[in-house]
Amino acid sequence: MVFKPSLSQVRWRKEYTFITRKMLAEYHKNGKKNIFFKPQGRKPKKEYMKLKTVGIKNIHLPVRIRKKSGGHQETVANVTMQASMPHQVRGTCVSTFISVINKYQEDISTGIFPDLLEEIKKDLQAESTQLEMTFPYFIEKKAPISNTPSLMEYTCRFTGSIVEKEDFMLSVWVPITTLCPCSKEISDFGAHNQRAEVNLNIKFSGFIWMEDLISLIESCASCEVFALLKRPDEKYVTEQAYDNPMFVEDVVRLVAEKAMAHPQIYWFSVSVESFESIHKHSAYAYIDSTDLTIAS
Repeated sequence: MVFKPSLSQVRWRKEYTFITRKMLAEYHKNGKKNIFFKPQGRKPKKEYMKLKTVGIKNIHLPVRIRKKSGGHQETVANVTMQASMPHQVRGTCVSTFISVINKYQEDISTGIFPDLLEEIKKDLQAESTQLEMTFPYFIEKKAPISNTPSLMEYTCRFTGSIVEKEDFMLSVWVPITTLCPCSKEISDFGAHNQRAEVNLNIKFSGFIWMEDLISLIESCASCEVFALLKRPDEKYVTEQAYDNPMFVEDVVRLVAEKAMAHPQIYWFSVSVESFESIHKHSAYAYIDSTDLTIAS
């Protein structure tokens, strides 16, 4: 029996022969170099995806903050640092961040942030850097009548960044008392009052003490809040709040007016949250100096 290839087999052989001859011709043309396998050299360098920012978050460090009365106050700051780094840089930011912040932690103030951020930016070859430092700050206050001293705690934050230019923001959270004007007006006696919290964020020129910013806010409340009061002091703060009723809208406007009048503050935002004593919800108000500029 004679084997006779099919038409498809004949076509396949012709195509195979043509391809083989073509590859052999190319082989001789290229100086008998191997054209069937790519040379085994170094692998191409891997391109990493560019990230928006890289950094560390919620690291707690002891710091020393300058006081208006002189000297320093030792406290513990919650620090978050981040940088926009070149995509080829990997795994170097954590040690750099901690090393630089440790260098400056003995004398933290608003004035050292430009140098601190510039050093991080240079060491990391970063396009931009940002550092946020939140810490409790204590001020001794005396009760209004008995003059009993006690330490009042305030939350403060320094936020600095370098993108195209340096930027710095100082933030404080200050507890106050508000008394409802409506409640006072409709009641035969008494009025509901409650603790509220004011958050003021500012950008400024020159230097501003945190103590001065806190005093500015406390002067806009129905009454200040104290850590320790004797009975004569309680009588005073109760009557002071009753004589000075304020909605959250009143407080936020008054703080904004004083911030606008301050010669060194060129931008601010302020919010007030009142933890209502007769409601489950809070009352809230917010204003931004950018909006005031647009409105004017």
